[in-house]
Amino acid sequence: MGRPAIAKKQPTVDMTAMCDVAFLLLSFFILATKLKPQESVTIATPSSVSKQEAPSKDLVVISINPAGKVFFSVQEAEKKKAMIEDAAKLANVNLSPDEVDKLTKQSMIAVPFAQLKQQAAMNDKEIGDKLPGIDVQDSAHNEMRTWLRAANDAYFGTKMNLLIKGDNVAKYPQFREVIDALKANELFQFQLVTNPEAVPTGTLLWESENERKK
Repeated sequence: MGRPAIAKKQPTVDMTAMCDVAFLLLSFFILATKLKPQESVTIATPSSVSKQEAPSKDLVVISINPAGKVFFSVQEAEKKKAMIEDAAKLANVNLSPDEVDKLTKQSMIAVPFAQLKQQAAMNDKEIGDKLPGIDVQDSAHNEMRTWLRAANDAYFGTKMNLLIKGDNVAKYPQFREVIDALKANELFQFQLVTNPEAVPTGTLLWESENERKK
């Protein structure tokens, strides 16, 4: 009498645990990912051959869009609030504490002093290219001087990384008025934000970098 044949079972792999881990990882990355906020003002900076990276903190940024409108943003909320209070006082604009708080929470200053109260009443999503920008018509109407004076006072004794982010086709008169405002406040250390590109092959800079690598 022969032995009964034992039925062969196909090997199986339980994927339940692996699926759980995959979904846990997916959930983690979705929750942990911090999306880059959309910029309020669209600016295409010019290209330059530079490897220097812009600072990431203590930022005070002057932006000039393609139409020549000038916007002003300060990264640190505490210093931004002090700057707004000081600038409003210098410009004789009577802002309530609530309006100062609202302006502090917004991404940038985007109007002349005469319209500062109207900006305070806006939602931050409304702050952008459609607003008129800071008045920098000429030397007699250059409100950036006041804003930079107030920013300089707010950062007194501490580090301030001053950046100018101008569009590739921004008009020169507005850029000149911004530079004049910096000079008027004796702010001679600032950086221009550009779009870095590789060193062109065959240039003196390219050759010197190759020599350095050898």
